Amino acid sequence: MKHKYTYTILIIVLCLMLLALLFTVRHYTLINRPVIQGVVECRTYRASSKIPGRIDSLFVVEGDWVEQGELLYTLTTPELNAKLQQVTALEAAAEALNMEVDHGARKQQIEAARSLWQKAIAGKELAERSFQRVSNLYAKGVVPRQQYDEALANMEAMNATVRAAKAEYDLALDGATREQKEAARAKVREAQGAVVEVRSYIDDARVYAPVSGRIADVSSEPGELVGTGFPVVAILDLDDCWVVFNIRESDLHGIDVGYRFLGHVPALDKDLEFEVYYIASEADFATWNATRARGGFDIRTFELRARAIDRQSGILPGMSVIVYGKRL
Repeated sequence: MKHKYTYTILIIVLCLMLLALLFTVRHYTLINRPVIQGVVECRTYRASSKIPGRIDSLFVVEGDWVEQGELLYTLTTPELNAKLQQVTALEAAAEALNMEVDHGARKQQIEAARSLWQKAIAGKELAERSFQRVSNLYAKGVVPRQQYDEALANMEAMNATVRAAKAEYDLALDGATREQKEAARAKVREAQGAVVEVRSYIDDARVYAPVSGRIADVSSEPGELVGTGFPVVAILDLDDCWVVFNIRESDLHGIDVGYRFLGHVPALDKDLEFEVYYIASEADFATWNATRARGGFDIRTFELRARAIDRQSGILPGMSVIVYGKRL
């Protein structure tokens, strides 16, 4: 009977030792099993202005959620406001000149040109009668050749004056030429373009959110001077997140775009399914270097990106994704 109890105790001890051994082996197996770790990243938009200026007002802080089109900050633009006044005045002057060219000469100018033409006609008629009298007297030998030549020159000069006055009168009636009208219209278009340009710059002094997302960084404060294109506000597009893995080339066999796998997200304490959408076409660096001159080679590393199948999974930039096993 005593030996029976001894065997029973021995069997129980051996079973406990076997269970402890199995537990220890499993524990070390879980600890030492291969692990691939990735980091969640997302698309970042940096809101900036194409004009330099001093920040007037900021309407967001880090951590705020903004919707697309929401006002982020404004700049003061006193120089642009002054420039707008200048180009607006130039536009008004160009339009007035264009109207003047289109309307032609004023009624008073036309009447003045007509009066000069009529005056030239009267002078021409007088010169012709004078020349006729001098010509008759010269034929009779009463006046010298010099007086005859003077009368002839005066008549020809008055004829030229009539033609010039008539041309001025016709010009006043016709108004500007086609080329002059086109030049005036071009001046108007040029002035209008300058106004539109300055107003577009002034509009860009109000910077709006390009996408909906979380404010990650605000790099300036009201009153600070910022340059052209300076990224004042950074916005994280949380709807466009992905995981970045650095995979050794020895683990890439069988993995291609569209490949799916399970990854554990410690921050969410759950497993998610991911799909590979990008594999770098060129290795970045070597994760293992051969120490022997022969029989070994450097193992290179490729960047791999994957997105969660469930876009509402709740992953955020900076979270880790753990994949257990020799490869994804």
